[in-house]
Amino acid sequence: MQVRIAAALALAIPSSAVAQSSIPDLGTAAPLVGNWSYVPATGGSDAVFADTSGNPQLWLHCTRVTRRVTVAKPATGAAPFLDVWTSSLTRSVPASFNPATKRLTIDLGAYDPLFDAIVSSRGRVGFSVGTQPALVVPPWAEAARVIEDCRV
Repeated sequence: MQVRIAAALALAIPSSAVAQSSIPDLGTAAPLVGNWSYVPATGGSDAVFADTSGNPQLWLHCTRVTRRVTVAKPATGAAPFLDVWTSSLTRSVPASFNPATKRLTIDLGAYDPLFDAIVSSRGRVGFSVGTQPALVVPPWAEAARVIEDCRV
């Protein structure tokens, strides 16, 4: 009987929850020191997080006509997923790599719950790929503004 219950529970857990378990808990990770900037753009807006040397580390872009937000981080090669950690939600999101810009990008609808989790995360948001060190940034208002631009 216990085996049947365990098997039933295993089938009830969504496959995305299993993938989430591999994302490290970044609740105590120190966010990278740097600054966010916000810029209105043709057809949308951009928020960029740059480190103290001014090197961009994370981009959020709103494409207003499609109501989609892309998130990109520097990368040296392709990866199937970009793992996103917030204090309330974690998810592995299918990613694409652009060799011209050397960025790994995810693209989601502006109303995706992951964006609500990003803007309300407590003190930090993390982005990681495989076993590479996570990019942990503070969730400042500039990111929320880009997301909101795509929702109105």
